[in-house]
Amino acid sequence: MSHQKLHTEQLVTLCKEGNQSAQMEIYNRYYKAMYNTAFRILKDSAEAEDAMQESFLNAFLKLDSFSEKVSFGAWLKKIVVNKSIYLYKKQQRKEEVPIDTLLHKVEDNDGIASDEEFTSLQAQKVLQTLKTLKDNYRVSLTLHLIEGFDYEEICTIMDVSYANCRTMISRAKDSLRKKLEVYV
Repeated sequence: MSHQKLHTEQLVTLCKEGNQSAQMEIYNRYYKAMYNTAFRILKDSAEAEDAMQESFLNAFLKLDSFSEKVSFGAWLKKIVVNKSIYLYKKQQRKEEVPIDTLLHKVEDNDGIASDEEFTSLQAQKVLQTLKTLKDNYRVSLTLHLIEGFDYEEICTIMDVSYANCRTMISRAKDSLRKKLEVYV
């Protein structure tokens, strides 16, 4: 029986009953987004894959605690974010990139960087600088600016109040701006 046309709520009910094909359908619907979220926090493909897999396992094991007050995707994303932050802190690794790498410009034959290369370089600088922010700033900005979540969704995922969320994102943007002023 194909579960592709069922709504997520129906699939969750089937998952609670132990239906493995429903679990696979849930996994197929959410794994890319959850991997991307984990990757943006952990900055390592293998670690992000592990975090995503462990998060799905935890979600399926604790499906009875899913209250349906929020969407399943938001609930799952919160699990992924928490697992990713836990793994990131546990490993306490800091990938330091030499400033020369950030400032290196790919030049064409005339010695002038093209607009596309310049734009790409700017995006790389922003993403690299984003990685240097405090964990809660980096995660909140990633969820807001890259993942496209609104404040209410971020509140749910990060388990913070609405006011705290807005303040945190505002401070994160200010911190990012200040760190990027070096490149201006």
